[in-house]
Amino acid sequence: MEALNGFIPFILIIVIFYFLLIRPQRMQQKKLQEQQNAMKAGDKVVTAGGIHGIVREVEEKTVKIEVSAGVIIKFEKASIVAFVAKEN
Repeated sequence: MEALNGFIPFILIIVIFYFLLIRPQRMQQKKLQEQQNAMKAGDKVVTAGGIHGIVREVEEKTVKIEVSAGVIIKFEKASIVAFVAKEN
């Protein structure tokens, strides 16, 4: 019984870490994955390298982004890390 009392603080620490760190990170990754799958032409995005642009074409695993007038670059969908909110 006393051995169990020694493990309770460790178990509580693991549970706290799960709810404060691991679970929110997983939820954030799931949301980003859903956004990447729902990406369409005209969306404003930011790549992992910090390049801002507008999606011009979406393929199965890649996306073509216009970064300047007439300049289109092809990226992997996984490299899209942020979606810029649309202005009204």
